[in-house]
Amino acid sequence: MPEAKQPVGRPRDSQIDHAIAAATRALLTERGYAKLTVDAVASRAGIGKAAIYRRFATKQEMIFAATVHDMEEQPPPDSGSLRGDLQAIGEVIAGQLSTAPPDVLHGLLADIHGDTALGARFAGTFIERERFVIDTVLARALERGELKATPDAAIVHALLLGPIFYWLLILIGDRGQLPDLVRTAVAAVADTLTAT
Repeated sequence: MPEAKQPVGRPRDSQIDHAIAAATRALLTERGYAKLTVDAVASRAGIGKAAIYRRFATKQEMIFAATVHDMEEQPPPDSGSLRGDLQAIGEVIAGQLSTAPPDVLHGLLADIHGDTALGARFAGTFIERERFVIDTVLARALERGELKATPDAAIVHALLLGPIFYWLLILIGDRGQLPDLVRTAVAAVADTLTAT
């Protein structure tokens, strides 16, 4: 069985990456999503704008990387079961979405859906990286014999992400209930996948 293909990343200077992420988060707190600029992040981080644009093609990519996840997102350690691996992914998703400021997530969604080219870039970078994580976990489960066939990774991704996203951004649900929500969603997904 072929291994899940890992997207190729680019070499990074972690000190500059950290400075960009820290400046982005601080300025989002001070100014909010709509008023954040690449110029302001570069100035706060003490770097040139070129250093940012070597890493990110757009302001939105920079913000997503600083508040949700970057392009180094990795599959969880092998727990020995599909349910355990999906639980780890669900916990990561919940942690990422619950710590990102709501105005940032709403702003990013509006920008991504309002600009076809930007949406395509996100699909080919961040979503592709998330899909790599899902593909890796599904490949493990198939190899262990937990799955009879490889399910559609996009559907599995949506089934894991959807309830968390809806809880946090639409229902504005109690974040303290996220662990229970994640356990319930993961159990439903894992049971469905292993039963088919």
